Amino acid sequence: MKGKGIAFGAVSIVNAIATGNGAALGIQLKTEAEVELIHNSNEIDVKIIGSDYEEDKTLAKYAVKEVLTNLGYKDYGAKVVTKSNIPIGKGLKSSSAASNAIVLATLAALKMDLDDLSIINLGVDASIKAGVTITGAFDDACASYFGGLVATNNIKRIIEKREILKEDYHVVIYAPPDKAYTKNVDKTKLQVFNSLFKEAYSLVMRGEYWEAMILNGLVCSTALGFSTKPILNALLAGAKGSSLSGKGPAIVAICHPDKVNDISSAWSDLPGEIIYTRINYEKAKAVVID
Repeated sequence: MKGKGIAFGAVSIVNAIATGNGAALGIQLKTEAEVELIHNSNEIDVKIIGSDYEEDKTLAKYAVKEVLTNLGYKDYGAKVVTKSNIPIGKGLKSSSAASNAIVLATLAALKMDLDDLSIINLGVDASIKAGVTITGAFDDACASYFGGLVATNNIKRIIEKREILKEDYHVVIYAPPDKAYTKNVDKTKLQVFNSLFKEAYSLVMRGEYWEAMILNGLVCSTALGFSTKPILNALLAGAKGSSLSGKGPAIVAICHPDKVNDISSAWSDLPGEIIYTRINYEKAKAVVID
């Protein structure tokens, strides 16, 4: 009984930690998971290609358990293998992509299917139990799963807006060498700026996505102690929107194709790496492996 799941990364438009309302945008970086179910076993063995972080192994175990427990397969264990080109601990929704991919792979191994929101909620529940999220990251999980732009109420787990953007946008990401983990974020530092996060979310609901992104980026960077200079430099180089993604430290810029090199040049002296990708509109998927 084997299955494979594929889900995608995302970047922040509005951080949901302060208010519970957030928006995110799917990107084409992805995570693949393979799950082999083993009858009469309580063990879940996890191998993460390219990483051995215990946090990721804990999330993988919870994601499998969440599916097996909810569907009545408590006498099964599993072998889980994941690989990803989403940098870990950068704010690029690697945990949401992993939980979505593993839930889908487990369902594929069982040759079972659920509706989209049930699948997403299993992953969100696993993320909460694994301690990798503060709000449940429902916005990130939906952007990872559906692609495109998604705005949500994370507390009620309601999708309030989904949008396919009409223009041809590229995504440029500056990923510093250091990492930041959501579990270490001081929520109160963001809650000081509640009114500004509410305004950013209102901008999203009015379709002013890049203005929302810029406001979010400047506020999050200030609250969490990151320099706003990379965001400002990206905007001066022609980005439509730029923000700290999640709790950072990655900075994302959305731009038209002719501005990619200018933004890259504006960040060329910064330590770390520049990642080039596009907005993702492909839905996460499961594959049964015979």
